[in-house]
Amino acid sequence: MSNYSLFVLLLFSGQLMFAQAQTYVTANGKTEFFSETPVENIHAVNKTSLVALNTATGDIAARIKIRDFVFPNKLMQEHFNENYMESERLPLATFSGKITNPPDYTKNGTFPVTASGKITIHGVTKDRELKGKLTVQDGKISLQTEFDVALSDHNIEVPTLVFVKIAQVIRVKADYMLLPKN
Repeated sequence: MSNYSLFVLLLFSGQLMFAQAQTYVTANGKTEFFSETPVENIHAVNKTSLVALNTATGDIAARIKIRDFVFPNKLMQEHFNENYMESERLPLATFSGKITNPPDYTKNGTFPVTASGKITIHGVTKDRELKGKLTVQDGKISLQTEFDVALSDHNIEVPTLVFVKIAQVIRVKADYMLLPKN
């Protein structure tokens, strides 16, 4: 069983009686982050984020492999994985929650949404409320959100030597196109 299939199965175990059209998924969601300081800007993109949404229940989950973030500089990527995120030991970031103000998924349009749940980064889980935009267009659902992550909230330590080069609060953007699961 692929990681993707296992992810969707675990997300919706206990809810497998729902029609397939109520489950929307992607295995190539785009998650990026940006660190801005007066000394240096750091940007990385991950285009392999797994996301699943059950429109009947509002349950939503995302699973992001830390090692899949790509940087413009290989040394930066190496430091990110080995020194800060410890991605060998802590390989995933996840979000699991529920859309608290679901739109009518049968009607095309763009709607503001809020998802409340738990986000886990660097092995530390926090309750979060993420605001975003959900667009329904001809049987496809797209989700966009932007939010901040404080490094201290997830025990991500930055050595004093490079403290001025890395923001203490990182801006995260997500853009996911979800299709009905067949």
